[in-house]
Amino acid sequence: MAADRPARLGVGVVSAGRVGAVLGAAWAAAGHHVIGASGVSRDSVRRAELLLPSVPLLPPDEVAAKADLVLLAVPDDVLPGLVKGLAAAGCFRPGQIVVHTSGASGVAPLAPATEHGVLPLALHPAMTFTGRTEDVARLTGCCVAVTAAPGDEAAWHVGEALAVELGAEPVRVPEDVRPLYHAALAHGANHLVTLVRDAVGLLERAGVTPAERVVAPLLSAALDNALRHGDRALTGPVARGDVETVRTHLRVLSDADADLARTYRALATRTVHLAERGGLLPGHAAADVRTILEEGS
Repeated sequence: MAADRPARLGVGVVSAGRVGAVLGAAWAAAGHHVIGASGVSRDSVRRAELLLPSVPLLPPDEVAAKADLVLLAVPDDVLPGLVKGLAAAGCFRPGQIVVHTSGASGVAPLAPATEHGVLPLALHPAMTFTGRTEDVARLTGCCVAVTAAPGDEAAWHVGEALAVELGAEPVRVPEDVRPLYHAALAHGANHLVTLVRDAVGLLERAGVTPAERVVAPLLSAALDNALRHGDRALTGPVARGDVETVRTHLRVLSDADADLARTYRALATRTVHLAERGGLLPGHAAADVRTILEEGS
């Protein structure tokens, strides 16, 4: 609804990291005005020049004091202290919108700012950022977790409207489930990279090249099938109950890299559960695979 769209706002970006600079650029493209950004590292300055051209680089307290929409895009551990410091410095005022981008937190870390009459929001794009111009385009169609104060429906609408203006799809995530929401994303995205790099490393150790080219179609299809078909997308020796193949995998992996063998064993154990739940693996076959996986663990 047009009434839910935020008015044209002066946006202050603290700081011009990978996320902050991209969101600032996206809101500028939506018609808002970025009035200032903070950033002292060489990468932050370069990023601001690329994504926020002509935007002055200012200290964080000046950025926050000038802005209608204060974007706090800082590491999770830095956020509480930053908010307390800006509040103590008198940088917040009634009517401001203060947004942070921490995935694991709701609006609780913004309490010192809320005491000054601001509208607190947590907006977390479910996307990985490089801090380059292509990230702005990638916001289109991604989901943004929106959290506002419980019962403040107007604030929820403002958060959703700001997400839409990024080109994203807003998803309401209540305060109490933000840590679990973030754990799910980190488990999927971060550990996917670890898994892929382990697979590539094993192929390279075996002399199979180009390793990335070999696995790319397989992994792309596996991800697509998992998102489309859930548990029933599982394939491979564990899901089929091929006990001797699993035993062989464990042997060669233990010879190659004991840590990686332990990872394989843990993931295979989880795969048995999913395959059994999805109706792919009968109970007796699941028990046989579990027995092999428990040997020598």
